[in-house]
Amino acid sequence: MATQAASLGGRAVGEPVSLRRSSAGIWSHALARLRRDYVTLLAAAVLGSLIVLALAADVLAAYVFHSGFTRQDLLNSYTRPGLADPAFWLGSDDLGRSEIVRLLYGGRISLSVGIGAACINLTIGLTLGMTAGFQRGWFDDVVQFVISTVNSVPRIPLLLVVAVLFSPGPVTLVLILGLLTWPGISLFVRGQTLSLRERDFVAAGLVAGASNARIMVRHILPNVLPLVFVLTAIDVGSLILLESALSYLGFGISPPTPSWGNMLTRATQDLSRGPWLVYAPGVAIFLTVLCLYLVGDGLRDALDPRLNHAAD
Repeated sequence: MATQAASLGGRAVGEPVSLRRSSAGIWSHALARLRRDYVTLLAAAVLGSLIVLALAADVLAAYVFHSGFTRQDLLNSYTRPGLADPAFWLGSDDLGRSEIVRLLYGGRISLSVGIGAACINLTIGLTLGMTAGFQRGWFDDVVQFVISTVNSVPRIPLLLVVAVLFSPGPVTLVLILGLLTWPGISLFVRGQTLSLRERDFVAAGLVAGASNARIMVRHILPNVLPLVFVLTAIDVGSLILLESALSYLGFGISPPTPSWGNMLTRATQDLSRGPWLVYAPGVAIFLTVLCLYLVGDGLRDALDPRLNHAAD
């Protein structure tokens, strides 16, 4: 009996060390693979540049373009893109507003909505999925019922109904998108947790007297997080497309606050007089979503243990 207790005790005490080594090995392999993945590095650099430009919109508008996103100049309406005036590098709209300044501020809104909503659905999906997969029983049944109900309703019509009821601004739209898009991550985390809860280190932790919360936070969460980060990167791109679609349909961010979606809406109305107004927000959405998907795909390959094992 003493020998068994000692072996269990030694296993329970030694387990966090092995987990830390395993976690360190996963991230070291991932970094080594990412250094050789030039497509992912280029996509991350472009994405980082877009984020920096959006964050610096106030400084650039004041000191480079000398124009705000609400400043109107009717004498310069539908100005074609040119290099003579920095404010009109990408032209102007029907009210003479600088397209490049509105693009920067619109990027701040669209990126904030995508990242903010992804953080909310990550938090909800990770918490509910891990708890449901570990606890099982009635809680798992309730979570599965809610997920099935939300997934059974088409997403765009559901978002349109919610948007009409709440007339969302940026903060409200972040909350709405985050609260309606968590089932995907929750299902993935639940499946991973169901597999991990049968491992030996979980049984050792239970024998050693560790609480369920401690096992989930200290042992299961580190094994789930790497792949969840990959899903989150892809989700940000999907959420930016959702925000753009809602704004394009007139149910998202309302003017005069610019977003890439409502800039496209305005541009399509004036397509015959200012076709250049479509290019900037369209390219910005395409480039951002493409970079997010490339980064997510690169992270998935870097964190895949089968690829890491083959590389060894």
